[in-house]
Amino acid sequence: MLERQDLLTLEEYAEKRSSIRQETIQVKKLREVHLGSHIRMIFENKQTVQYQIQEMLRIEKIFESSEIQDELDVYNALVPNGSNLKATMMIEYPDVAERVEALSRLIGVEKSIYFQVDGHDKVFPICNEDLERETDVKTSAVHFMRFEFDQNMIADFVSGSDVKVGSAHPNYDYETSLDSQSQEALSEDFNS
Repeated sequence: MLERQDLLTLEEYAEKRSSIRQETIQVKKLREVHLGSHIRMIFENKQTVQYQIQEMLRIEKIFESSEIQDELDVYNALVPNGSNLKATMMIEYPDVAERVEALSRLIGVEKSIYFQVDGHDKVFPICNEDLERETDVKTSAVHFMRFEFDQNMIADFVSGSDVKVGSAHPNYDYETSLDSQSQEALSEDFNS
């Protein structure tokens, strides 16, 4: 969990923003998983969330203690706690008409995303705990996901066993193996 003392003042952040931004971009690259051409997931950690909070404080010029705490309360929900991975999932179609049509075909896709560590059962996410993000006619282009793992899965995940990530949605069936660099980066979340 991030606390007030983890954050830089607006002035300190302004001075260090460029280097913090570059470092966070590199971290996010290792924490990004693409499922085919249209689903991208960014797995959040303390550093990526801290960057988002700092950016929000900068953009909104927030410096009041209570407002800073409000931002911490909202964003801390995205920080993994040692037994899970947390992701922001985006459904991406550059063409607006194609995106509208796809979002109507992909209702429930967020619940079909899974991890499978070696021979263990698939782990499906708990989705959108903040608010409902779909209707009867379409899903949202952005979803927040939490994947909970048991200790045996975590041990195998961290030791480098084969990890697959996929979608079992009837209109978006896709599976890929997690590359070793991403697996190593995500393994760090189990040590928090």
